[in-house]
Amino acid sequence: MIISEPKKGVLLIAEPSIMGDMSFNRSVILLAEHSDEDGSVGFILNKPLEYTINDLILEIEIPFRVYNGGPVEQDNLYFIHKVPALIEDSVEIADGIYWGGNFDKAIELINNKIITEEDIRFFLGYSGWEASQLIEELSLKSWVLLENQYQSGIIQKSSVAFWKEKMLELGGDYLLWSNAPKNPSLN
Repeated sequence: MIISEPKKGVLLIAEPSIMGDMSFNRSVILLAEHSDEDGSVGFILNKPLEYTINDLILEIEIPFRVYNGGPVEQDNLYFIHKVPALIEDSVEIADGIYWGGNFDKAIELINNKIITEEDIRFFLGYSGWEASQLIEELSLKSWVLLENQYQSGIIQKSSVAFWKEKMLELGGDYLLWSNAPKNPSLN
């Protein structure tokens, strides 16, 4: 369902009109924070990197995939999860989805196979907007705002085809864009 006002926990779907923007082209972003005064933070859900978490954090033994969270602070690691009872100090984004928390505890739980890849998602960097910047981009039709119908199941939505799925669901003129090449000039 399309919504008109941004709030944490919703999905930002990149409009086809921002195809030239390599950071956000075909992106589906989970909005983790939104404030008219302080700005917005989100994580791109559908852009896996070639790294696994154990490539970056040697203490982690299991090779969970890492995603490109966005163009800001790409040298920092962030995570969302759905196990707040296990990872203390996390911040609720929306029903069943949490951001950050005690990283040492997360490492321990991953290595002990108590947390699986279905419970947690790692990102290098994040997507950020200054105060009112996201509102302006929405008014310019750079994004479509959708309710997160998946709730905590959003963590499993890792397919690079996620953007195309959303275009097909939106229907109408978006159907045409769902099959467009990533770079139309190469067509």
